[in-house]
Amino acid sequence: MTSRKIMLLGDIGVGKSSIVQRLVFDRFNMVYKPTIGVDVYRYEVPASPGREAMSLIVWDTDGDLRDLIFRHVYMKAASAAMIVGDLTRRETLDTMLHVAKSFRDELPGRHISFLLNKCDLLSAPDAAEIPKELGGDRRDVVRTSAKTGYNVQQAFIEAADAILRRGH
Repeated sequence: MTSRKIMLLGDIGVGKSSIVQRLVFDRFNMVYKPTIGVDVYRYEVPASPGREAMSLIVWDTDGDLRDLIFRHVYMKAASAAMIVGDLTRRETLDTMLHVAKSFRDELPGRHISFLLNKCDLLSAPDAAEIPKELGGDRRDVVRTSAKTGYNVQQAFIEAADAILRRGH
């Protein structure tokens, strides 16, 4: 079985840990406990027609590290990044663009997904204003809800497919 490393990046409080907890354990905790440094999880993406099963090693990072994270050795050999923003906090969506640029500079050619989290908190999640540079209808921009599980698993499956297409 193929194994690949995915980095979860984004500001503090956007839901990175909640997303990975929903993905791996199918649970959501209302009590917020910030990640200190990095927590590592494994998620098995099931095989499908055209794709063998893949093990994703998900690195849930501290949102306070900013660009310092790209100097850490655990960033090396990452196959992809999932950059998380909070749809209820516009500034976190702007930060996503900066983080994506830094990731591309450090690991060119790797896949990046943008997870627009907390869509369950908006009355009309599709109407949320997002930075134009993210592109509203691209496949790598996914609205998610860690609370309800909406699109969480699908985002990781699509990232696994993209990793295989890119050969990283």
